[in-house]
Order: sequence, then structure tokens, then C-alpha cells
Amino acid sequence: MIMRKDVDPALTWDLTAIYKTEEEMLGDAERMKALSLEIEKEYKGKLTDPERIAACLRACLQVYEISVLTGNYTELAVSVDFYDTHNQDMNDRISRLNAEIQSRLSFVRTELAEQETEALERAGALCPACRNYLQDIIREKPYFLTPETEKVLAALSPAVEVPYQIYNMAKLADMKFPPFMAGGREYPLGYSLFEDEYEYEKDTEIRRNAFHAFSDKIRQYENVTAAAYNAQVQNEKLLSDVRGYKSVFDYLLFPQKVTKEMYHRQIDLIMEKLAPHMRRYAALLQKVHKLDRMTFADLKTAVDPDFSPRVTIDQARDYVRRGLSILGEDYRAMVDEAFRDRWIDFASNQGKSTGGFCASPYGRNSFILFSWNGRMSDVFTLAHELGHAGHFRACNEAQSLFDTDVSTYFVEAPSTMNELILAHYLLKTSDDKRFRRWVLSCMVGDTYYHNFVTHLLEAAYQREVYRIVDQGGSVNAERLTAIMKETLEKFWGDAVEISDDAALTWMRQPHYYMGLYSYTYSAGLTVATQVCRRIETEGQRAVEDWKKVLEAGSTKDPTGLAAMAGIDISTDGPLLDTIDYIGSLIDEIWALTEEMEAAPGRDQGALS
Repeated sequence: MIMRKDVDPALTWDLTAIYKTEEEMLGDAERMKALSLEIEKEYKGKLTDPERIAACLRACLQVYEISVLTGNYTELAVSVDFYDTHNQDMNDRISRLNAEIQSRLSFVRTELAEQETEALERAGALCPACRNYLQDIIREKPYFLTPETEKVLAALSPAVEVPYQIYNMAKLADMKFPPFMAGGREYPLGYSLFEDEYEYEKDTEIRRNAFHAFSDKIRQYENVTAAAYNAQVQNEKLLSDVRGYKSVFDYLLFPQKVTKEMYHRQIDLIMEKLAPHMRRYAALLQKVHKLDRMTFADLKTAVDPDFSPRVTIDQARDYVRRGLSILGEDYRAMVDEAFRDRWIDFASNQGKSTGGFCASPYGRNSFILFSWNGRMSDVFTLAHELGHAGHFRACNEAQSLFDTDVSTYFVEAPSTMNELILAHYLLKTSDDKRFRRWVLSCMVGDTYYHNFVTHLLEAAYQREVYRIVDQGGSVNAERLTAIMKETLEKFWGDAVEISDDAALTWMRQPHYYMGLYSYTYSAGLTVATQVCRRIETEGQRAVEDWKKVLEAGSTKDPTGLAAMAGIDISTDGPLLDTIDYIGSLIDEIWALTEEMEAAPGRDQGALS
């Protein structure tokens, strides 16, 4: 893979949409520091009446908005090139400054927590943009520490993030992959190259050999990766104890505003109810590819790899633009803007973060990272990340910064929703059986597999880690590998061979450093599935309800947001219905495969 300096700029995002120059960003950082000093001088020790509280929070909003911009500017620069030491130094500098300011302003939260609830509610009436923030303060009152302790914890925030930094440096900067052999030929290998190319490779020998070579390399880093992860979960356990939560689960779920019942339900029902359907899907893959055995390395192969088209970036824009047009002209205009104004970093280069994400700094456009490989799965990834962009454009424009911190339980609903909308659009463009099977397999093999299987199994593994930590234990590489292997074997049963290489999957997920995040992908997709089915049957009325949800931001908790969309997630009904729906998709793919095998030569259409 090429270095970042050799990448075509047209394939990169344009961070000048945040700041024209680094000097401009540093000037804003100094302004933020000055504002924080003024707030400390004006309000510290004086937050005793609603009027002063409201005025203080309005001033704090200015600081927090700059903090978001400066932090995103430097973090995004690092994410595309972990070899760039200047960007790392700048990011560390801004991170330290933000920690200093958080520490200085920590008095705001602690003094507010000491006020009577009535005074906080009156302040919220004076400052509507602050109302929900103050309600959160009221909710958090039992868990606040002394002002001095809160100040120290805020100052230490960069240190708390060190485990994630170690993980990223080991993964993205230190790992150098040697080539591997298959069929007498030598093939290059890299982290992104494996996850974006070889995992989907239709040639079984190449795919399996790549998986084994990739696993051999990451195994060399298992101890440092395990140490970083153990430090992460021990930090979280320590903070949960210090703040007085009953368990680390209570601590991590508290900001998501969901119950432990909702968390456990998501994992337990999918592990039990979805597993039989996915084992049947694995059997289908084994059958169509004529595999001697079904291994973990074979699970991401396409049902029909010869049909799946290669796609250009321009074609991807057209697919997404047409597919998401049901969401309205404003949404389609946003898609055009994303391509025109370089919101998206398509490049593949050494040192770039793997996977994909969307950052949406308040007051600016979104920034989408992933590596373009020309597969149709990239189009679904693009639709997914644009779902985040559309969500935060809507709520950022409608709400104050205080009301844009959407619960992670819900945040993946708009993104996965876009994947489903795109798939349903494609299904309407052709009656060809092979084409229909291809679209359905994209839904199962990409959208549902990624969110209801990959991330959910990671969540089941993660839950076992937190149970150990909650009981005073710790984890190492051997134990983490054993937990992951047991989790995979429980889900796949005899349908898939789980090797020691497959057990190293725990090393590959950055979400473990973001609290209880992995399980929320299936939670979001559960909501998205139900809303998408509403749109299919009710049309524009359901679309308009969904738009209101996007604008609501964090003014409601996940249950309230889902209710706005007409979905009741207080029960297990939506999840069970979604699992049944996935099963029906797999049944139809099986039926179409058998029909096509019985009548070869027919239904050979292609994507247009």
C-alpha cells in the first residue's frame, strides 16, 4: 500500500471545512482557553441562582463548541496516517489543552449537582438549550464526587485514553505484514488489505491462506493488545466503583439511558434465536462454494461472487443518491454535497485507520472515513456512513450542542436504516432471480451479518470480560482468546469450524475501547428494520416520522426516539420480529438458489 503523501488528493477528505489552516485552529484553541479562564473567574463558587446558572451554561457552550472543532480537526488528521508524527504531536497538544479546560470547568457540573432540583429546572426554563443538560445533571447527582476529585479526574482524561492509543499504534503503525503464498504465487498483505479484500476473496486457497498469515502476524502482538485492553476495562471498573455504581455494567449503560434488561436481551435473544438461521446460511455458503469444510475464514464470501459487480466511486454516488431519494430532496442534496465538497476519505494508504466511521463536528459538515475497494459492499458502507451524516446534520441544525449526544444504543439506527433503504430500492429495479438473490445476500451477508453477527458476537465476548472484571479479576491474551473461541463455538455450533486463528478475532475491534458499544449495532438495526418495514407499508407518513426522529437528537432517550418512529422497544417484540425477518431472507436465498440450480442458464441479469 502507498504512503499517505502519495495519495490522490481527490480521494481524501478536506479538513479545511473545519479550519482553513493549522494556525487558525491554534488561534481558536487559544480563544477557547481564554474563554474558560473568563468563565472560571466569573462563575466559580457563584452558581447559586437560576439566572447565573443559565448565563454560565451559555458561555460554556461556546467553549464546548470550539473543543469539538479543535479535537476533531487533529484527531481526523491522525486517523488517516498514524505515521505522521507532526499530526500526532498536534493531536496530543490539543488533547492536553482540552483536558486542562475540562479540569478548569469541572466546577460547573459539581456546583450544579449541589443545587436544588427546583433551581436547576428554573435555569432550564431560562435557557431552553440547556434544559436537557440540566436534567442529566439531576439524574447524575448520586454519582458526583467532591469538586477536587472531579477536577483531578477531568485533568487525567488523556491518561484514561492511553490504552486505546496503544492499541491503535500497535495495529496501525507497528504491524508490518509479510506476503503470503497461495497457488505458487506471492500475495501482499496488510491489515486493511486483509479486511477489505481477502476476507471476501472467492478463491478458497487465497482466502484461507491470507487469514492464516494475517492471524500469525497479529498473534505476535497478542500480549501488548491484551495488556492495553485489560488496562481499559480496569479503568472502567475503577471509575464505576469510585462513583458508586452497583456494577461496571450500570456505569457503562448509564449514559446510554437504557436498562440492563435491554442490554442482556439483545445479546441473549440473538445468541439463541438467530444462531440457527445463521448456521443455515453458513451451510448455504458451503454448498454453493463446494467447500470441503466450513471455516471461520469462509463466512464473508459472497453467495454469488461472479455476479457481484465492481463499482466506481461515481457509480456508488449514483446508487446512493437514487436509493436514498425516498428521504427527500434535502437528503439527496446532502449526498451530492458530500461528494462535491470532499467529505469522504476513500484512499487506501499505510497507517490509515481500518473499518469506517463518520465524524460530525457541531457547526460543520461530516467527515467519513473508509477505504474504497470497488465492491458493492463499499456502496452499502457508504450509505451507512451517510446515514450518520444525515442524522447529525438534522439534529445539529435543530438542537444545541447539549442535545446532540445521542445514546449509542440508538445511534446506529439511522446508519443501518440507510443500508436497508438502499437494498429495498435495488430490489425494485429488477425481477431477475439472480439479481434478487444477490441483493438479499447483500442484506444478510453484509448488513445483518456485520451488525447482528460480527458485532453481536463481539458484544457477547465483551460481556464475559466485564463479568470477570466486575468480580475483581483481570484478563490476559490466553484468557481473551479462550473467551472469544467459546463465544464463536456457542453461536456457530457444528456448522463452522472455529480454529485458534478465529479465536484471535478479539484483537481486531476498536469498539472495545468505547464502552458497551458493540451490542448497539444490533439494537440500532432492530429499530431500523422495523422502521424500514413501516416505510414499505405506510410510505411517506413513516418517512416523515423518521425525519422528526433524526432532528430530535438526544432530547429523548432510545425508547422515546423509537416511539417517535412508531416502534416499542420496551418489549422483545421488535427484536424477535427482526430475527424472524432475517430467517425469512435466508429461506428465500436458499429457495432461489435451488430454483436456479434446477434451471441453469436462466436469470443471468446484471446490475444496471
